[in-house]
Amino acid sequence: MNPIVIAGAGPVGCAAALFLANSGLKVILLEGRDELPLDLRASTFHPPTLDMLSQLDLTDDMISAGLVVPAYQYRDRRTNEIAEFHMNRLEGETKFPFRLQCEQFKMTRLSVKRLMEHPNAEVRFSHQVVGCMENADSVDVLCFTEKGEVRIRASFLIGADGADSNVRRSSGVMYEGTTYPERFLVTSTTFPFEDHFENLSWVNYVSDPDEWCVLLKTVNLWRVLMPTPVDEDGERYLSDDYIQPRLQRLVKKEGDYVDISHRTLYRVHQRVAEKYRVRDRVVLVGDSAHINNPLGGMGMNGGVHDAVNLAEKLVLVLKHGKDYGDQLDLYERQRRGICIKFVQEHTKNNKALMEATEEEIQKRRQAELMKACSTPELEKEFLMRASMINSVRDSYAIQ
Repeated sequence: MNPIVIAGAGPVGCAAALFLANSGLKVILLEGRDELPLDLRASTFHPPTLDMLSQLDLTDDMISAGLVVPAYQYRDRRTNEIAEFHMNRLEGETKFPFRLQCEQFKMTRLSVKRLMEHPNAEVRFSHQVVGCMENADSVDVLCFTEKGEVRIRASFLIGADGADSNVRRSSGVMYEGTTYPERFLVTSTTFPFEDHFENLSWVNYVSDPDEWCVLLKTVNLWRVLMPTPVDEDGERYLSDDYIQPRLQRLVKKEGDYVDISHRTLYRVHQRVAEKYRVRDRVVLVGDSAHINNPLGGMGMNGGVHDAVNLAEKLVLVLKHGKDYGDQLDLYERQRRGICIKFVQEHTKNNKALMEATEEEIQKRRQAELMKACSTPELEKEFLMRASMINSVRDSYAIQ
């Protein structure tokens, strides 16, 4: 049997590869770079994602390498009102009633180490997938390497190669949606914000008509996400002249913040591929299939949910004789449907509410959040949606 080939060794590609390899199927994981990147990118893992990764024996090690978040907050910077949501309301619905702050590179490095030791898996770096050609019962995957062109025959090709996916582009599939005109700035610092705010949780969404922000704690750093004005000269937003006043507005301190270890400016998108099954035996997962703004931490999590859903179906096909067309079409209905219905709309609404400048909208938003955490029943109802437990269950209910 030809192996399943996966393009992209990010969290989504790694999750798919481990699930398939652990199920007794041969996989080849291809990564275009010569090593895994050491960057922060996504860092929030929601409860249903941790449930899925525990099936791959990853969650315990990730918890050891990360920061458990038992509660998170929506703060109004002007009124100092705090809506705090306690994750223990989810006990009985998940094995992991908390959010985990763990940089995605920790997950990918752990996963690739396991895959390189796995008898059913092969990991190849410096293999950039550029296209594919289908045969009657297989697909030939074309890669560019340092030694020239390489072709690999696969039973199926999974495109987990990111928002600029060559798998999607070479299949001629449109990436429908929009790109926001403003960019998001992320800076990281060791400055102890928790010493300067009363009852500061490890995850905070801070509203302000003048400048909203998100404060996220990882093991060693605080990450601060802020919007920037629409300006073609984006490089100035990475300068100390721009960043220092933004951080000083959060906490006024003597002198500059001298411990800024990371600064990134990036475009923000809301896009979904017009189809996930882009060819007969070629399927998209993760950012290759959908991308959204990061408010709520749903992008990477939704991608891992894609990966596990698809891997389950490929096991049914290759080990239990299920029809692959039926299973791949079902995957698309379940995951694309829930992405459009829930993830895209939820993250768009998050952004719209965070950036609202009208005082009445801000007051109404905070009042709704305060009400949502006012009773155990309402708090659980909110968390079931925000933690993505409902969206995972709803996706599997689609037939």
